[in-house]
Amino acid sequence: MERARYIAVVPQAISLPPAFSVWETVLMGRTPYLGFLGNASKHDEELVRESLNRVNALNFAERRVGELSGGEAQRILLARALCQSTPILLLDEPTSHLDLQYQVSLLELIRKLAKENNLAILVAMHDLNLAARYADRIAVMVAGKINAIGTPKEVLKPDLIANAYCLPVQVVKHPFLDIPMVLPDSK
Repeated sequence: MERARYIAVVPQAISLPPAFSVWETVLMGRTPYLGFLGNASKHDEELVRESLNRVNALNFAERRVGELSGGEAQRILLARALCQSTPILLLDEPTSHLDLQYQVSLLELIRKLAKENNLAILVAMHDLNLAARYADRIAVMVAGKINAIGTPKEVLKPDLIANAYCLPVQVVKHPFLDIPMVLPDSK
């Protein structure tokens, strides 16, 4: 229980109890702080409301989790982690099941939380272009070992990415941002 006050996790696989409401599910993030009988305080309820609002899900707080789309469920997983109020967030493919609008808003929210709340956030993701856009530092892993770690410019190199993904790639400068873009090699 003590660890849950420091680290919140958003798993890759959606594993939410289908019979619970969205509100109840997000409130589960407060479990490490609830008393012996598990009664939620006004503060706990305010954190649930704030977390749901941050992921744009307050409007379906009363729905059952089993009725949600994959993208909605992914947002609820993030809201539950945010509600936990920890200094460390571990996110495994947090943009899976999300359309582009929610991918961008989720990653912008994560980046904003990291900056404003001084959170340590570790995100595992396969979309290198989203990683380049939102990560301060990137680690490239191959067979469970870190091959490189650094800024997106330092790490997103064609040979390194080709080795990691077993696919020839081109790395070009983004046309509007000062970040690299990874493209499959068309040769």
